[in-house]
Amino acid sequence: MSNTPHTLHEEFPSDLDAIHALKAKDVRFAELLVEYDAVNDKVHRAETRLDAITDEAETALRKQRLAIKDAIARALKTAH
Repeated sequence: MSNTPHTLHEEFPSDLDAIHALKAKDVRFAELLVEYDAVNDKVHRAETRLDAITDEAETALRKQRLAIKDAIARALKTAH
């Protein structure tokens, strides 16, 4: 498994200005960013074996991260 951090600036490198602007005016979007970072940290800790979790739990976290990332992408698309 990969242990790449998947930070938002790596996932959306061309949208950093839009992310900051949307974060400032949309509370729900700002919450999504916090949620993404929290889940992403859990995935990264699991992948690097800092936290011992089952493969199923790790897969569930990855799916949750992807769902949040998709929500962020949709919000960015509608903001453009």
